[in-house]
Amino acid sequence: MSEATIAPPQAAAPLARPGLHRLGRRLGPFLLALPVPLLLLAFWHFAVANGLTRLIPSPAEVAEYMVDFAVGGIWDDAFSATLHIHLLASASRVYGGFLLAALVAVPLGILIGRVALVRQLMDPFLQLMRPIPVTAWLPLSMILFGLGTQSAFFLVFLGAFYPILLNTILGVKNVEPRLFEAAAMLGCRGNAQFFKVVLPASLPSIFTGLRLGLGLAWFVIVVGEMTGVPQGLGAVIMDGRTLSRTELVICGMIVIGVAGFLSDRAVVMLMNRLLRWSPMHRG
Repeated sequence: MSEATIAPPQAAAPLARPGLHRLGRRLGPFLLALPVPLLLLAFWHFAVANGLTRLIPSPAEVAEYMVDFAVGGIWDDAFSATLHIHLLASASRVYGGFLLAALVAVPLGILIGRVALVRQLMDPFLQLMRPIPVTAWLPLSMILFGLGTQSAFFLVFLGAFYPILLNTILGVKNVEPRLFEAAAMLGCRGNAQFFKVVLPASLPSIFTGLRLGLGLAWFVIVVGEMTGVPQGLGAVIMDGRTLSRTELVICGMIVIGVAGFLSDRAVVMLMNRLLRWSPMHRG
């Protein structure tokens, strides 16, 4: 009998490179986010090219004006190369009003959520004031603070205040009672429970309020800059409407959208860092 032929072992399939795997995980969300805006751009171009609308400029025209708005050299008008000036003016009002709203709303929300007496005193008043839209405060803000930056700052503060406050109250009120029992069994009692139990458990809700408040702050800035400020993206949009320059209005809208998105990503990065102990919260 002949000896059985032993087949050589098959070569193991090469493992995927870790670097390529990480790159794929990072590019995946970016690539998935592209189809919707690309389809909207294609529809926009198709609508303008086929005469479905005569009042809206094409994406190429808006892109050309955006370049001029940022660096100049194309139209050389009053708005050329002024993007940084208007963006910095709006950002200072947005972040200033938002930070003030957070400094007031978070401690007040924790107090209302933890102390029943404070909740009974404050909740009816807050529920009465909350439905009043920011636009309704516009005339009163101009009377109280005059035309200019202070009125815009106040309106941004109002826009960001209630989302932060309500989410903070919700987060504090919904802390599981079992967490307090477990902390007491481990020797954590009294005021120490606030830092060890209440604050960590309510942070996800607080960050949700911060994200909503910052988004509404960028939303409200257009209304806030209707109060006679000379610089700002809201002022640019209002000037574009007055001058019937639709491309200027769209450029202002795009810049606000991008600035708001980047602001939200910054809050999400901070949230993920502070909540890295919680696998359920990844922005």
